[in-house]
Amino acid sequence: MKTKTPIFIAIALCAASTFAQKAGTWSASVGITHIAPDVTSGNLTAPSLPSTQTDVLSNSQMTGAVNYSYTDNIVVHVPLGFGFKHSVVGTSAIAGVGTIATTKALPVTLIAQYHFMEPHANLRPYAGAGLSYVKFFDTRGTGVLTAITNPGGPATSLSFESKFAAIIQLGATYNINEKWFLDASYTKTFLKTLGTLSTGQTLNSKLDPNGYTLQVGCRF
Repeated sequence: MKTKTPIFIAIALCAASTFAQKAGTWSASVGITHIAPDVTSGNLTAPSLPSTQTDVLSNSQMTGAVNYSYTDNIVVHVPLGFGFKHSVVGTSAIAGVGTIATTKALPVTLIAQYHFMEPHANLRPYAGAGLSYVKFFDTRGTGVLTAITNPGGPATSLSFESKFAAIIQLGATYNINEKWFLDASYTKTFLKTLGTLSTGQTLNSKLDPNGYTLQVGCRF
């Protein structure tokens, strides 16, 4: 609740305030984000079948954001959320085996945006760039992973290395009126990680997730 509470308090305050998107303005928004990894998998190290690779499935979650207009055009954007849960599945030599693991990813992100047009314009496209720290947690291997990597032995566990990653963003804000707005954005995160199994095997993966976000927000 600590992450969501400031967002809803901020939106409640909008009933008593009216501002355009200009220097010194704060805003908050809530909506949904869909994360679709664009995976390029390495090969699981020996002992394993040649071309033992993985893919990571998409996930959607409710998200929020807090923004501060440093100038009429430059905005500091901080996405908020509780993270995304992804299924890891086998591909290539192990295609069709199903889910081999699940993991949660929490991106902690800061983006600087440049908003085009004037503060009172109805539609303001923007571009942004920043840095994200992606924390992987609650990673759990399935019985399928154990069957592939350690048949007849103890259950195989798995962890993914948390990493910093560059992020770029394209989006647009549609001003419904001076305090309420809609925001749609696309992000690309350039993320690599290393998976380490309890068997001692490792797997490098380039995840490079695409993010699609639609939110409604308010200035205060």
